[in-house]
Amino acid sequence: MRIFNKRSIFAISAAALVFCTLSLTALAAGEEAAENVSRFYSTFWALVPPLVAIGLALITKEVYSSLFIGIVLGGLFSADMKPVTALDNLLNEGIISAVSGTAGIFVFLVILGAMVALVNKAGGSAAFGRWAEVHIKSRAGAALATFILGVLIFIDDYFNCLTVGSVMRPVTDRHKISRAKLAFLIDATAAPVCMIAPVSSWAAAVSEFTKGTGYSGIQLFVRAIPYNFYSLLMLVFIIAITLMNFDYGPMKLHERNAIEKGDLFTRGKDNISDEEAIDANPKGRVIDLILPVVVLVISAVLGLIYVGGFFSGSDFITAFGDTDATVGLPWGAVIALIFTIIYLMARRIVTFKEALECIPKGFTAMVPAILILTFATALKNMTGLLGAAEFVEGLMNSAAAGLANFLPAIIFIVAAVLAFSTGTSWGTFGILIPIVTAIFDPSSELLIIGVSACLAGAVCGDHCSPISDTTIMSSAGSQSNHMNHVSTQLPYAVTIALISFAVYVLAAFIQNAFILLPIGIALTIAVLFAIKYITRNS
Repeated sequence: MRIFNKRSIFAISAAALVFCTLSLTALAAGEEAAENVSRFYSTFWALVPPLVAIGLALITKEVYSSLFIGIVLGGLFSADMKPVTALDNLLNEGIISAVSGTAGIFVFLVILGAMVALVNKAGGSAAFGRWAEVHIKSRAGAALATFILGVLIFIDDYFNCLTVGSVMRPVTDRHKISRAKLAFLIDATAAPVCMIAPVSSWAAAVSEFTKGTGYSGIQLFVRAIPYNFYSLLMLVFIIAITLMNFDYGPMKLHERNAIEKGDLFTRGKDNISDEEAIDANPKGRVIDLILPVVVLVISAVLGLIYVGGFFSGSDFITAFGDTDATVGLPWGAVIALIFTIIYLMARRIVTFKEALECIPKGFTAMVPAILILTFATALKNMTGLLGAAEFVEGLMNSAAAGLANFLPAIIFIVAAVLAFSTGTSWGTFGILIPIVTAIFDPSSELLIIGVSACLAGAVCGDHCSPISDTTIMSSAGSQSNHMNHVSTQLPYAVTIALISFAVYVLAAFIQNAFILLPIGIALTIAVLFAIKYITRNS
């Protein structure tokens, strides 16, 4: 697996040069900031490291080196350009903290990779592909089946991304759907679906941040669902482009290459593990894929509510609110892995030795996702050290004074920019929801709309961002080159973001979801027909 090429090495070398140059400059200047507080703290500079990383990733298509440069800048800014402190921040607060903080997700990734390798070895994936060839007869059918499965797995976005990708990849490959398109379908039915599902890890997290608003957390979340235009319209968008059978932007090239040349990657396949190299057992059956997935779903849910205290007396919703996905998901995954090994050995289609050989194969398949997740989390940590939350809070409070009628639209944009820059939905609505609930009258419908705009913007920014966990997981689940996924998804996400922004402008005046949502749906379909007409000859 080749992770670093010449452009990556050049970019990392340039980052090291920038680090040394800026450090020497700071030493020569001898400037001293207030003790333990960087002069960049809680200023626009707090958002510069992630914006630089994202910009470089989109331009160079090199996500590793781009993230590294962002981490270096964050370390320098947080240390007020002091080289020794910067290195300490970069290592301890950045990379080491990122590894320790996401170790549970690493375990989940590796176990899921091992289960995919096991199911492939047993022939379950091949059997499911043969079944799908008979029952799913078109590209549109394969895309819609992926969409439906994504909607059904609404418990957790990480789990959604990796499970849907593992199950549907053989089907979409057989129908010549590009890996970039599969990654989009997965990503667009991960966070958006979790954000409108009352029983999900996302609903539980939002409920925690909405305490003290006059509503119970889950009540406010449910009332906000009809106004969550980005999430709802994205689902409409997927169905519409699938039935209209067209794509635009970079995705069009990927889909054309998949259909005409059988090239599912267009570029970037050298970073993808070749799972098809595993010799599949011809005796495999569809149940050998379905049963491990069902056990994984059940055990993951049990793991999440167990960690949240459900079996210690907490109710179901409270358990989801108190759970920790980085512990609950690995807890369930270990059970599913043990079950899968025993089941496949009992079926005599995999030996114990072959089962154990699948574990390092699963780890190898997930190395790119683990590296990206580590760097992305380290960059988020640097942003936190720089006080990005305080900077955004100041912006929101100033906007509330003079732009009251346009606050839902402004909240949507601020949340989208913050989530895009930091790569986290949860962090974004954790920052903004307390601000939003303080701005509006608790008895006003605008409170519901404002909270929805915050949640929708957070999902939108998360959906667009190359450093978002769910974007990374979608690339891993689809086994797509990460920057291919980001560049092809961005035009689609921006389209729905612009439509959502327009509807939120109307929301301040109409304040009725049953009027606004049909307007949003009509705008989505009209915009798609317009884009199809404009791009018909391209």
